[in-house]
Amino acid sequence: MMMMKTFMAKSKEIERKWYLLDASNQVLGRLATRTADLLRGKGKTLFTPHVDCGDYVVIVNAEKIRVTGKKSEQLEYITASGYPGGQKVVPYRRMQTEHPEHIIEHAVRGMVPSNPLGRQVLRKLKVYTGSSHPHSGQNLESLKLA
Repeated sequence: MMMMKTFMAKSKEIERKWYLLDASNQVLGRLATRTADLLRGKGKTLFTPHVDCGDYVVIVNAEKIRVTGKKSEQLEYITASGYPGGQKVVPYRRMQTEHPEHIIEHAVRGMVPSNPLGRQVLRKLKVYTGSSHPHSGQNLESLKLA
């Protein structure tokens, strides 16, 4: 009787690519989902849930992201310091004008695991406003989102 062995990727065996995504006129949730899958490495044949198998993702034009429905009026970003009265509520419109890259980072953060592996995966996400970025030295592969 022949037994099949379970394959588990090791961190040394993983080849990482660099992807460039343009957020111009992209829906926030769809962009975040695609980005989270690339960061985790879900599309790879070597995917192992407890190992960081993913690639690096560079997102440009973060200020041109769009949301559907009434989210632009209703969405709020809440932070709390832990002290009484230390809660801050920032509406989507203000966050979009002041820190549009935080919007994408926040959406992707909600789609990766909330553990040390998720924090490691998020370090490979680079989000920039405008079309310039400092990663031109890497061999960036441009991806088109449908």
